[in-house]
Amino acid sequence: MKKTLLIPAAALLALLAGPYAVAQDKPVEMRFAHWLPASHPLSKKGFEPWAKSVEAASKGSIRVALFPAQQLGKAADHYDMARDGIADMTWVSPGYQAGRFPIFAAGELPFLISKPGGGSAALDAWYRRYAAAEMKDTMMCFAHVHIGTLHSRKPITDPSQIKGMKIRPANGTVAALMTHLGATNVQVSAPESRDALEKGVADAITFPWHSLITFGIDKAVKFHNDQRVYAAAFTWTMSRNWYNKLAPGQKKVIDDHCNNEWAGKVGAAWGDDEDSGQGMIEKLPGHTIVKLTPAQQKAWRDSGEPLYTRWVEGASKAGHDGKAALEALRTELKNRNALN
Repeated sequence: MKKTLLIPAAALLALLAGPYAVAQDKPVEMRFAHWLPASHPLSKKGFEPWAKSVEAASKGSIRVALFPAQQLGKAADHYDMARDGIADMTWVSPGYQAGRFPIFAAGELPFLISKPGGGSAALDAWYRRYAAAEMKDTMMCFAHVHIGTLHSRKPITDPSQIKGMKIRPANGTVAALMTHLGATNVQVSAPESRDALEKGVADAITFPWHSLITFGIDKAVKFHNDQRVYAAAFTWTMSRNWYNKLAPGQKKVIDDHCNNEWAGKVGAAWGDDEDSGQGMIEKLPGHTIVKLTPAQQKAWRDSGEPLYTRWVEGASKAGHDGKAALEALRTELKNRNALN
């Protein structure tokens, strides 16, 4: 009697697929830590959409667990948290550790960037040539910026008025500007800023527009400069050990989500939302948008020039052509219509 060979359906499918059959990637979790409230615009317009996109692209094999509001560590520690594996991805403000990442600090130079979307894409593209050396303990996913201004308890129109004030700066570069102008810097993180202002520990703050409301800082300051004073630059920073343990397909998913396109997308989504806060502030009772004359605007821009000189000198000491590097950043910004 002729025997019939019965092959299980799963085995038959694998046989037909030949060498291209692969096992489902082993499920992994990405612990993504940041220090913003879960309700913050960047959480809704950046972290959550990115996480959902990663999960969809990996067909569920990468699950992103978000840890907001400093749950895994203080804001200033987030770079080291990725380095040490406390989290797998972190949102980092390198400027919170002044002097540690001097090349990246170019993105924080005052009066440089005009638009957050194009500015983010420009900074990300420019910094990728330096990131592997300057942030060698981790892997940079991408960089982006928001743009902010000066908010105070009294109107300020001229940089000479800063002398003697107590200012909460956005980052180390803004702190250097305020020191140059004669202010005392109050070093507290964003979540601690409202308390510092309400207690009189600080007289003014550099901050983006919408986050002023998100953090409740609009209750403590009533005057707001109508100018693009500074950019705060951030990185999404990844643990090397976590990335290296991923399957090849999972690595590709992460690579496809850690690129210049996502830098510009997140920068625009969050940055444009931040800028929309100016209109909200204007409608709040008791708040004043402080307009500046062309002469006053020039005085502010001139006040920032020593920081450019200092950055070029520092980059040159680190073995780079500082002048050429700064010009390259300006070119990237100009090409994206984001040079202030």
